[in-house]
Amino acid sequence: MVSTFYDEVGGFETFRKLVDRFYAGVATDEVLRPMYPEEDLGPAAERFTLFLVQYWGGPTTYSEQRGHPRLRMRHAPFEVTPRARDHWLKHFRAAMDEIGLTPEQDAKLWDYVTHAAQFMINTLESPA
Repeated sequence: MVSTFYDEVGGFETFRKLVDRFYAGVATDEVLRPMYPEEDLGPAAERFTLFLVQYWGGPTTYSEQRGHPRLRMRHAPFEVTPRARDHWLKHFRAAMDEIGLTPEQDAKLWDYVTHAAQFMINTLESPA
C-alpha cells in the first residue's frame, strides 16, 4: 500500500482543520477579504480544502467537480500583490502551526505554499 502525504498528515480532517483556521484569519483581513466576493467564505473554504486534499494524494473530488485547477486563471480577476501574498502566507502559517505536523511534514507543506503563493502574484503594486 502506497502512503501519500495526505495519508501521512491525517487525511481529510487535517486539511479541513488547516483550511478552517486559515479562513478564520482571512475573514478579518483587510487585504484578503475583499478578494472573496461571496458573503459566506464557506464555499471558498470547501474548494480550497478539496484542492489541497487532491494535490496531496487524497480523493480527486476537486477535479471531478471543477475540472483542472487552473489556479492562475481562477485568480486572474483579483490583484494578487506581494502584500496580498504576505497576508495569505501569514494566515496559512498560523493555520499550519495549529495542526501539529512533524517538522518534515511542516517543511514540505510550507515549501509548497510559499512557492504557490509567489506564483500567484499577478500585480506588482496596487494602483494609487
